[in-house]
Amino acid sequence: MDHSTTWLSTSLIYLAAAVIAVPLARALGLGSIIGYLAAGIVIGPWGLALVTDAQTILTVAEFGVVLMLFLVGLELEPRRLWAMRRPIFGWGSVQVLSSALLMTAIGITFGVTWPVALAGALGLAMSSTAIGLAVLGERNVLPSQAGQGVLGVSLFQDVAAIPILALLPLLPALAPQAAAGASGDGWWSAAKAVAVIAALLLGGRLLLRPALRWIARSRTPEIFTAASLLLVVATAALMHAVGLSMALGAFLAGVLLAESEYRRELETDLEPFKGLLLGLFFIAVGMSIDFAVVLAQPGLVALIVFGFFSLKALVLWVMARLMALPLGERPLFIILLAQGGEFGFVVLQAALVAGVINATTSSLLVASVAISMLITPLALVLVDRYLAPRLAARGTQAMAEIAEPQSQAVIIAGFGRYGQIVGRLLLANGIQPTVLDHDSDAVDGVRRFGWRAFYGDATRLDLLRMAGAAEARVLVVAIDDIEQSLALVDLAREHFRHLTLVARARNVQHWYQLNDRGVAHIERETFDAALMTGRSALQALGFEAHQARNLALRFRRHNLEQLRESAPHFRDESQLIAMSKIGRQQMEQFMTDERARKDSRQQAPGWSDATREAPRD
Repeated sequence: MDHSTTWLSTSLIYLAAAVIAVPLARALGLGSIIGYLAAGIVIGPWGLALVTDAQTILTVAEFGVVLMLFLVGLELEPRRLWAMRRPIFGWGSVQVLSSALLMTAIGITFGVTWPVALAGALGLAMSSTAIGLAVLGERNVLPSQAGQGVLGVSLFQDVAAIPILALLPLLPALAPQAAAGASGDGWWSAAKAVAVIAALLLGGRLLLRPALRWIARSRTPEIFTAASLLLVVATAALMHAVGLSMALGAFLAGVLLAESEYRRELETDLEPFKGLLLGLFFIAVGMSIDFAVVLAQPGLVALIVFGFFSLKALVLWVMARLMALPLGERPLFIILLAQGGEFGFVVLQAALVAGVINATTSSLLVASVAISMLITPLALVLVDRYLAPRLAARGTQAMAEIAEPQSQAVIIAGFGRYGQIVGRLLLANGIQPTVLDHDSDAVDGVRRFGWRAFYGDATRLDLLRMAGAAEARVLVVAIDDIEQSLALVDLAREHFRHLTLVARARNVQHWYQLNDRGVAHIERETFDAALMTGRSALQALGFEAHQARNLALRFRRHNLEQLRESAPHFRDESQLIAMSKIGRQQMEQFMTDERARKDSRQQAPGWSDATREAPRD
């Protein structure tokens, strides 16, 4: 098989594995990272053996981590990075040093020589930047305290590459199996590393922006994309040449351009490459797990994984308390940093080349790191399902429900952004409503502004009675959840038939279900806002204000008429589709006739009589 055919078949295998595994994992609620890892295991040497050279793919795919760190750097302006110096150098050093020292001590206790124990501990102390930042991005929690803590520690681990890689060549002389003594190469490498970083910081500030400005003047988008990739590749190659983390170099380059006018364009150009290469990286990690080592000594591998994960989790638990992280954020912080990481592969490989550890030990530790990366997303799923709800309940201040009956004319169930607007309108007209909401934090917040707000589930009959439903005149159903909204309507229709129900509909199907229950006053939450946006767009296109308003009102009336006509058939999808097509054609014809009438007569200035229509049907 020639090279082009091999490349084509390999690409086909990787893409097919990702396209099948990732959507399946997401559908099972396991997340995309588990999908990529599982795909790697299936197509790798210990699965179907469709691809056998995992190490080469891992080396290429590591560029996805590099791109990710570059994009993270673009989000961190130098001032903000300086503000993070404490979590990076303070808490980052606490995590790495404490974890490494504890694991070294455990290794020595079990009879391992201290140089070997130290080298292994330094490799296991690293965490996966790729998984950590990917999970934070997927959950959109990078700005949270836990997210910033994970980012800070991960960045320190990349910075720690300099002293760790400089230290490893010095250890063979102290290890019994060493064949050669230490030399001054480690210190020379460290000096070169510091010089390269200084040159990158200085040269980047002076040269990068003018260079990008010159390239942008060519007005050739594909060349700017190529220049973006060249910038990241060149920075990574420079750092790799002196034995440093390529991701660290890319991060520094990103920080230097964080205040550049080209920041957003760089992000847009590189984002697709980052996603694909990160996926390839996770597939390669799954392929690289040496199941021969695992099957030969499964108990020892399990003990190593459990041991280093637990020791790091202990350190991180203490850190989370000292950092005063919110209780609900601590599991995410601990799990994302307790796992092994891709840089652990680099440290362990360097220790093997330097003669500090032998091949068997290296394979054992590398397999343990890869397995810890595999189980991390699974651990997060378990925490989300079983631990996180309990921690959230513990972290929420208990709030008493209604202690005495209320007697207001209006009850608002659900006081989010929608319910609050309704409440403010009522209050502005001298009507003080009784508010029910199941979010204790929201209730506590609005109480401070003088609202008569109470914590509790409005679908409970006893709570609704205490809220004054027997004496109230209007019940505003502004609950977010559709099922709860319908349950409240059913409860009110059964026990408080005198109440006038005014309900919020999340979508058309919700509108149909509310209408089917006899609710007369239903408003779709985005419909009128969207009409006002369309009206503004018409005015921006040259329509006169009164004409845009009339067209919006007529569209609204036609849409509501169509809804009422189709409501009896809302369970028959084919009938709904047919009626929707007819309604759309009628509306298009109506608007065409309206434009024809406008063109045939001179429109009088000012507001027409038609504008005196009521804005509600």
